[in-house]
Amino acid sequence: MSVVAAENIVAALGVLGAGAMGWRMMASRRAAAMSVAGGDSVHAAPPSADALSRMIETLDLVPAAVLVLDAGGRILHAGPGAWELFGDSLGAIMRHPAPLSAVLGLRDGDRAEVDMMLDVPIRRAVRGQFRRISIGPGQSVVLATLQDGSERDALERMRTDFVAYASHELRTPLAALTGFIETLRGPAADDPSAQQRFLEVMAGQAGRMQRLLDRLLMLSRVQMIEHRKPRGMVSPAAIVSRVRDEAMPLLEGGPASLTVDLPAGLPDFAGDADQVVQVLLNLIENAIKYGSDERDRAVTIGLRVRQTVPAALMGVVGAGKIHGPGMEGGVRQGIAFTVTDNGPGIEARHLPRLTERFYRVEGSSARRTGTGLGLAIVKHIIDRHDGRLTVESRVGKGTAFTVWFPFGEVVSLKRHETVIDTSCPQPADPG
Repeated sequence: MSVVAAENIVAALGVLGAGAMGWRMMASRRAAAMSVAGGDSVHAAPPSADALSRMIETLDLVPAAVLVLDAGGRILHAGPGAWELFGDSLGAIMRHPAPLSAVLGLRDGDRAEVDMMLDVPIRRAVRGQFRRISIGPGQSVVLATLQDGSERDALERMRTDFVAYASHELRTPLAALTGFIETLRGPAADDPSAQQRFLEVMAGQAGRMQRLLDRLLMLSRVQMIEHRKPRGMVSPAAIVSRVRDEAMPLLEGGPASLTVDLPAGLPDFAGDADQVVQVLLNLIENAIKYGSDERDRAVTIGLRVRQTVPAALMGVVGAGKIHGPGMEGGVRQGIAFTVTDNGPGIEARHLPRLTERFYRVEGSSARRTGTGLGLAIVKHIIDRHDGRLTVESRVGKGTAFTVWFPFGEVVSLKRHETVIDTSCPQPADPG
């Protein structure tokens, strides 16, 4: 949506709202407005419930992310388009200093436009346009339209990151390929046995580059849609069935085996089935890599599914938590998938960094084959689902990764009430 178009929408909203309520301009409007709290104070009288309800009926017909605010920036109403696009983030948007400052500085008839970046729980680029209108003597509201520029922002970051990561991570395998090519052209030109050895290593390096590019593209696709909440419903049983089938190539011919603990009757949950499967496959692939060693020890991988609340997960992993947006004290039910292995485990100092891009645990066998992007992909998918990722690991005993997906959509604003409280929540207990 262009800036001009957005401005036109804001202007049109004022006309539509006024027309729906049959408001008329009166000659004494300016004097009356100025006589009540100066006419422009954020302490101006709030609009009457009847006037506000009639305005809302009209604004809800507008196909845009529309908000009605009081003169102090408090949300009085969020239209269907705003809920559709931003949902639970609306309160965070209006608590952001940029729009709040803009709204507080508006006088009747003024307009303002601000750009803001939200980083919690996920990164979102938002542009807001605001116009304050008087709806009666001493009464005013602020009409706002919000535009989501997250995809454009993600695309720009994706381009920059792709070039930076690819140039950094591809340098080593490209240097190896260049060295072997020079050797094949020179000292090994007439040595068939050396040629076969070098060609095998070159094929491995080419495969490494292909895996890296595949993971980079996958990470980019995940980031592009991270701000869109999934709308489908996911069956835990169907997920486990797909994971079993798609994990077979990873397990065949190797020392690893997979056991599944899936109770009957688990309810469906809101999610993107393909992404949930991708999360579990990434965790199983990591279990195979980190669980094996040079002796090719047998690796037992477990996949356990259960219905639980976030607080229960915290009771299991304790200090092992490495990621997860704030939840309301474990009151929300969800489905937890736990992937365990009997590998060498991970030292506690590595746990907080496991979801960083290209971070690899020192001295692990996976360092030779992994891209360091698997858990970064997992993190972004879980963020999109408003879920949690926890990890518990004991050196010499094994590791357990748990991903938790909540039931339904996260809603902290009160959709069915006219006035919405956007006051800042109390900080979470650091313990």
